[in-house]
Amino acid sequence: MTVAVAAPAHTDRLGDENSIWFKLTPLMKGGANPMLTLMQMGERYGGVIPVNMGGQRVVLLTAPEHFKRVLVTKVDDYIKYFDGLKPIFGKSMITHDGVLWQKIRMPQQAAFHPDMFAEYIPYFLAAIDSKMALWTDLAAKGEPFEMVEQTWTLAADMICKALFDRDMPFNPHFVFKCVKAYTDVMNHKSIRLKKVAGEEFEITEEDAAKAMEVWAGVPPEVFAADPREMRERTLLKMIEAVVADPNVPEFDQQQAIDELKQYLWAGTETTALTLAWAMYLTSKHPEAADRIRAEGEQVYGDRAPTAADYSALAYTRAVVQETMRLYPPIWGLIRTASKPDEIDGKEIKVGDRIVMFAYGVHHNPKYWDEPEEFRPERFIGNQKRVPYTYLPFGGGKRSCIGGAMSQVENTLALSILLRKFQPEYVGVEPPGITATVTLTPKGGLMFKVHKRG
Repeated sequence: MTVAVAAPAHTDRLGDENSIWFKLTPLMKGGANPMLTLMQMGERYGGVIPVNMGGQRVVLLTAPEHFKRVLVTKVDDYIKYFDGLKPIFGKSMITHDGVLWQKIRMPQQAAFHPDMFAEYIPYFLAAIDSKMALWTDLAAKGEPFEMVEQTWTLAADMICKALFDRDMPFNPHFVFKCVKAYTDVMNHKSIRLKKVAGEEFEITEEDAAKAMEVWAGVPPEVFAADPREMRERTLLKMIEAVVADPNVPEFDQQQAIDELKQYLWAGTETTALTLAWAMYLTSKHPEAADRIRAEGEQVYGDRAPTAADYSALAYTRAVVQETMRLYPPIWGLIRTASKPDEIDGKEIKVGDRIVMFAYGVHHNPKYWDEPEEFRPERFIGNQKRVPYTYLPFGGGKRSCIGGAMSQVENTLALSILLRKFQPEYVGVEPPGITATVTLTPKGGLMFKVHKRG
């Protein structure tokens, strides 16, 4: 299928030379794991590394004390990096900073208070049950499948049911493919090269522009869908209430649509990547999978788990946390310097892109014993660690609003799915890594799944 060459507003900046998607293309040359190149740079040049990428001055930070400076100490001097995000998230709070960001976030904060999780858990479980039915069919057929697609569609279903009181009104597998088309930075490089050459080009089903066109239609489908149970305490209800509040004129219907975008993309993708990598790690470490199964049997047995049971699933939760250390879904936190500064003797100029290399500190032997080893026990008990050496959800006031909820989703899903199934990783070893804005497995994670007795 081909649509008109004149791209809609949400696609007109694709291929922009200032976009993060275009600037990230050099990382595609980093072999199976481009993070290793950045780690070597940190070892060789220290904690503050200014580099030029595509005409843009980028400062790579590799030390936790510098992370604290940017995220907390001088937070108002380093604003959130928005380039490349607005085609995905519009004007949602993920693309704002300062007073406006606070005004948009505040009405939504209550939906992510830990007290709400007990209400969400039955809907998480309903989505997991649907996934188990699909996996039962896949197990019977013996067909291989890509795990990130499976965990993404599960995460989308959990969010729709729990936060929006909706069954998914869209085909999650098709939307997942659109997400992947957009986050493939090589698609953006292709668009950029055509723009530079002055070529006309068509928007096809496969490219980033068409993906964005499809994506723009997803939130309105959610709003228009019939509620499951007419629940009053949902994020969707909170958003609708603030839209109707004349005291918050900034929060109009388009704002509401854009807020749903960030939950259906950012919240879904980071949860899905963590669960997929956890499936890979427990497949390679069957003793960990067995320990998760034994813990589930002891804590909740044959009944449905509750919020209290989540708190008791200490080892399963530790596996999720260790997965996020080894494979942080957000490998680097990006800010823009709004004022001049100096970090460790290096000049920071207004407009510099600041990249806090979270993956690097997660794998640094200075802060973690045997950092390349899979050791969930690191996260059991009150073990002390150097501040800002573990940043799976960011840090400071801009930390992820849904980080705690994501851990609940993944802990329950991992516990329940491993008790019913034995996932078998059948892909390349070790799996490669693609460094887009998120840390994704290159070519996906191929699995077969076997039903347990």
